[in-house]
Amino acid sequence: MFTRFGYFVVRHRKAVLVATFLFVLAAGAVGGGVTDKLTTGGFTDPGAESTRAKDLLERKFASSDPNVVLLVTARRGTVDDVAVAATGRALTEELAAEPGVASAISYWSLGGAAPLRSESARRALVLAAIDGSEDHISDVIKRLSPHYTRHDAQVRVAVGGQAEVFRQVDEQISQDLVTAETIALPITLLLLVLVFGGLVAAGLPLLVGILAIMGAFLALFVTASITDVSIYSLNLTTAMGLGLAIDYSLFIVSRYREEMHAGLTPHEAVVRAVATAGRTVAGSALTVALALSALLIFPLVFLRSFAYAGIAVSLIAAVGAVVFLPALLAVLGHRVDALRLWKREPKPVGEGIWHRIAVFVMRRPVPIAAGVILLLLALGLPFLRLAVSIPDDRVLPTDLSSRQVQDAIRAEFTTNEAGAVEVVAPDAPTGAAEDAAIDRYATRLSLLRGAARVDALTGSYIAGANVPVPDELTARFRGAAGTWLSVVPSVEPLSNAGERLAKAVRDAPSPVGEVLVGGRSAELADGKAALFGRMPWAGLWIAITSFVLLFLMFGSAIVPIKALLLNVLSLTATFGAMVWIFQDGHLAGFLGFTPTGTLAASMPILMFCVAFGLSMDYEVFLLSRIKEEHDRTGDNEQSVAVGLEQSGRIVTASAVLISVVFLAFATSGVAFIKLFGIGLALAVLMDAFVIRATLVPAFMKLAGELNWWAPPWMRRIYDRFGISESEAPDRDEPPAGPARTTGRAAQA
Repeated sequence: MFTRFGYFVVRHRKAVLVATFLFVLAAGAVGGGVTDKLTTGGFTDPGAESTRAKDLLERKFASSDPNVVLLVTARRGTVDDVAVAATGRALTEELAAEPGVASAISYWSLGGAAPLRSESARRALVLAAIDGSEDHISDVIKRLSPHYTRHDAQVRVAVGGQAEVFRQVDEQISQDLVTAETIALPITLLLLVLVFGGLVAAGLPLLVGILAIMGAFLALFVTASITDVSIYSLNLTTAMGLGLAIDYSLFIVSRYREEMHAGLTPHEAVVRAVATAGRTVAGSALTVALALSALLIFPLVFLRSFAYAGIAVSLIAAVGAVVFLPALLAVLGHRVDALRLWKREPKPVGEGIWHRIAVFVMRRPVPIAAGVILLLLALGLPFLRLAVSIPDDRVLPTDLSSRQVQDAIRAEFTTNEAGAVEVVAPDAPTGAAEDAAIDRYATRLSLLRGAARVDALTGSYIAGANVPVPDELTARFRGAAGTWLSVVPSVEPLSNAGERLAKAVRDAPSPVGEVLVGGRSAELADGKAALFGRMPWAGLWIAITSFVLLFLMFGSAIVPIKALLLNVLSLTATFGAMVWIFQDGHLAGFLGFTPTGTLAASMPILMFCVAFGLSMDYEVFLLSRIKEEHDRTGDNEQSVAVGLEQSGRIVTASAVLISVVFLAFATSGVAFIKLFGIGLALAVLMDAFVIRATLVPAFMKLAGELNWWAPPWMRRIYDRFGISESEAPDRDEPPAGPARTTGRAAQA
């Protein structure tokens, strides 16, 4: 199939180039506006109890979590001074009257509610709620934020809250993308020149990268018209679009040059490259896409968006490398080496450094494999301490307003009003007896560990005692039917203590009928349940699809199992480093982030799927050359050494290049994007330099000819459905004959 496709591309090379050019123009014109269609957030389970509680609270009680916080600081005196208090009341009324704002309360509007005043009395809070979808909230806060950031004679006002956090994360990521591209592109081009030795050849992967990124932007634009897609997926689109384009282009161009060095004409070399390297690239792209498709199992928009982006960019990068790039090579011919700065003749087979490394490892497979495995397991030990949470303001730099507001609340206020646990009782009846039941329920909840106060229709409760409060504070809990309660925490909402509080509220017996528990702490508990409850299914999907695809490519039942085990093992050190650096806070000062003692709950799962796909990508490249050599010689050790020699330089060059792209995202001001870049760069380098150089040759040496074994029933399946490719003839028409022997003899 790939041989015939190679002939087709060569014959219609100009038409292919024109069609590709038109596609890139159209994709850029349409997909260029994808940012406006993407959403922020996406870290919560849309079907969880906390989400249903939030929706019910908005729909039935016209109330919701305060997602806008104004931190008002008196320039002189305290917030109780007459002039400051008048300004505070006016500010509250102005904010409540804003279009899109459902409600607003403050220290002053509630008659001096102590929890909304700092311990020093110099600061007080205005809390507001914007209802609606994440996109609507984003639009409203973009309008409100600059207007309410104020400095006048009486007060200073800073805008914070969850809505402002996500707005500033959105802006920060947009800036970071530009910064990352500015850093990555020139360094990548320089490294490509060093790898290829010439400017023309070095520019080819960048052209494929542009095609992959523009095509993925178009795919995301279309997907976002159908369902929610997170803005964070743009980071993966850019990083993997450029990285995989370089990866696949290196393999195609290197094979093209290799075949011309073996004596083929440019057109023959293109066909041969498509038939061999093109098949490998297609298989590699499928492994990456299948690994990322596991993210679709999870209900979180954040993770599903990375699946949309990753599947699109990997497949489009493969199409660019197997269709557009060969057509361009067919047009360029020998001119692919134009503007060559130096010429490096390939070493004879058996003299390369990767050949010597493979031979060295295969002479001592047991001690080398044992030592490397023990080292990887030791480096992965910190991952046993993994603790996860939902991202909050602390993912942002300390100079942004939403971060400063929340830092002040943590340091100077005794409770976290915006992080309350909401208990919605939609069917609770009204009347004196029912009020007594609410009183008992609120009293019980106020005694829970981590609860600072419970606000309810019947009053406020602190440590089991009903505290008199203004009617304005209790009126919001009254609906046409039913009621709700607010459990204000004394602990950080997005922490283990906050999660325990939400679970304790859910476990507490309810005398007012069925209740739904929401709020940030409940969202954390529900999010972790949604993620970790589906992880086994995602792992099973990756294992089965990877096994099937590798079997269909190589006809072995052993090679896929070995690949799966080594890929998982290669991630141990990376995941240990994630916990050691970002959770424990080592290198926090150097890297510029605030450690919280947790990792974003979605990130280990996301990084596993991406890193696993990239590891399998390199596995396919290496195994393809090993199997090609084994089919030719039948010698297991020789095929491993030659296969590693033929692919080792390409894999390591690709790993260095793609790690540069990922490391560029380490400059991000958003902590979990920084984690994403550094973690994936470590995973790629560990896999290419440690796993492929040591464990692969060691395991293949120990297995011997068993590497290529499959039971008879599986062999019959492979013979009928296997993704194999016969060797391409060495001329522009596909007849068999002596040309095949001549080409192979020249290559040997």
